[in-house]
Amino acid sequence: MTTLVMLSSLAVLAVTGEVLWGRRADRPDPSAVLRGPSAEHLLGTDHLGRDQLARLLSATWPSLLPAVTATLVGAVAGIALGALTAVVGRRAARLLGAVINLLLAFPAILVAMFLAALFGAGETGAVLALAVASAPGYARIAQTLAAQVAGTDFMAAARVLGLRRHRLLLRHVLPHIAGPLVLNTTVAAGSALAALSGLSFLGLGAQPPAYDWGLLLNQGLDRIYTEPLPAVAPGIAIVYAAVAFQLLGEMPAGAAARRARPFPEEGTAARPARAARPASADHVLEVEGLRVDLPTADGVLRPVRGVTLTLRRGEMVGLVGESGSGKSLTALALADLLPDGARATWSSHRFLGADVGSVSRKERRGQLATGIALVFQNPASAFNPSLRIGTQMAEAVRTHRGVRRAEAVDLALDRLHRVALPAGRRLLRSRPFQLSGGQRQRVAIATASMMRPALLIADEPTTALDVTVQRQIMELFHRVRDEDATAVLLISHDIALVADACDRVLVMYGGTIVEALPAGELAAGARHPYTRMLVASVPDLDAEPGSAPRAAQGGPPDPYGTAAGCAFRDRCPRRLERCAVEDPVLSRLGPGHEVACWQPLPAPPSRARQGSEEAQK
Repeated sequence: MTTLVMLSSLAVLAVTGEVLWGRRADRPDPSAVLRGPSAEHLLGTDHLGRDQLARLLSATWPSLLPAVTATLVGAVAGIALGALTAVVGRRAARLLGAVINLLLAFPAILVAMFLAALFGAGETGAVLALAVASAPGYARIAQTLAAQVAGTDFMAAARVLGLRRHRLLLRHVLPHIAGPLVLNTTVAAGSALAALSGLSFLGLGAQPPAYDWGLLLNQGLDRIYTEPLPAVAPGIAIVYAAVAFQLLGEMPAGAAARRARPFPEEGTAARPARAARPASADHVLEVEGLRVDLPTADGVLRPVRGVTLTLRRGEMVGLVGESGSGKSLTALALADLLPDGARATWSSHRFLGADVGSVSRKERRGQLATGIALVFQNPASAFNPSLRIGTQMAEAVRTHRGVRRAEAVDLALDRLHRVALPAGRRLLRSRPFQLSGGQRQRVAIATASMMRPALLIADEPTTALDVTVQRQIMELFHRVRDEDATAVLLISHDIALVADACDRVLVMYGGTIVEALPAGELAAGARHPYTRMLVASVPDLDAEPGSAPRAAQGGPPDPYGTAAGCAFRDRCPRRLERCAVEDPVLSRLGPGHEVACWQPLPAPPSRARQGSEEAQK
């Protein structure tokens, strides 16, 4: 109520001040020059006999308008400069950051005074000077906030969709950081009012016959020891307005963070056609020798060291391994979503039959945006919390298929129904934080299937979900695979889940694939010592009471290491002298079974052989 009363009084004075008191404020009276406060003139008169109270009230609009204008101009310029660092390339972001740091090296008020003198004394010059001087401060705040958004999963997903920079800025960056910026901008309006009043006080702002509170303060200063009220009253007005702006800042900040464009309720349209693909190509993805290098202060980190994998249509392949083995970075490299500074190289990389390395980065992003979808480990961070679910689900098809909003709504409703979320339209109007963890993961799968991708990469999609929801999520992946012939790469630590859900399993250690085998053979037919170690660490419900699974001994290899030989040799009970000097390569042991080991474990005896041995006994 205090804020509303203060703002209402300022608004009324700004609108009516000139109308009600303008004539009296400009009418000189030679018989009443420099008089003190009286019943006729509550604040006294100036050197021309004009009423000081009338001038103070009619100066409300000339004082507030320049302050608000300077604040908005400086905020728009500074926020645009700072937020751009989140959507441009690494070099451009570094250059923009250097410019912001350089501009911040000078105090804003000194810059404003210098520019005001440079532009020439007057209200326009003072407004421009203050806007330019305040822009670097806004830029630094926007840069800091945008840096937090730039590393989120939903920004990575937006980039892989191939959205243009202006859409990334307007839809994903600015709405997410709007709350703090609105608060800062509103509060800064009070500081701008004080700064402009100071410039007018120094003779660089409003020039006679125009006037504002700062100029009135200057004119009353000469009599401050004999008649202090004419000088104190403009100061009180400045403080009053500044406090009102300060209180106002808390009101729109929360509303801006929650505000989002409403999604339409109605509309009917046909489902967009699926992109044409070569009918004869069975392989969705073929990668040989994939490597990822991460430059650091301690040297080059090599978390992925020559991964070779193939995915066929409608195939679900599990990728397992300890933390730090390179699983997630392999997925990010395949989707061209590596962090800044990381570099991916390969011997061969073909997606949907096309050589990825032979096209430009823009064309590659276009292929990946429509052909690959990702389901991240944490669905809460994969969605933009400031946008509605419907807006985020429709973004990909509207960007790459050019469909109308109503068509995108119908497709989103269809996808939500397929993942067992029937409350479609109400859910489309919801925001991510209003959904449970299982609902968010279902929405993530529905969003990933909007483009009917050829490849779906799921990075730990069942983490932190109970077993019932885990089973439902895996059933959804099977449905997407069966209905759209989508290849699924499932990254997980859960060996039992992968063995039960996948067709094939790839075991990763030290940045390489050490074993590839059918999922049905994982429990008993693994031949690599590391794979056996992982299987042995899984709890067995049929084990004897009191027995515990065997924990994997040792730790992963040094990611900076460049020594030759098998990365698993220090932990391997079957190591040979050859393991210290030669890297093992994937060798075929049977149908669909390959192992990278110089001395693989012996094959388990067949059931027939076991039966004959038992009969002999």
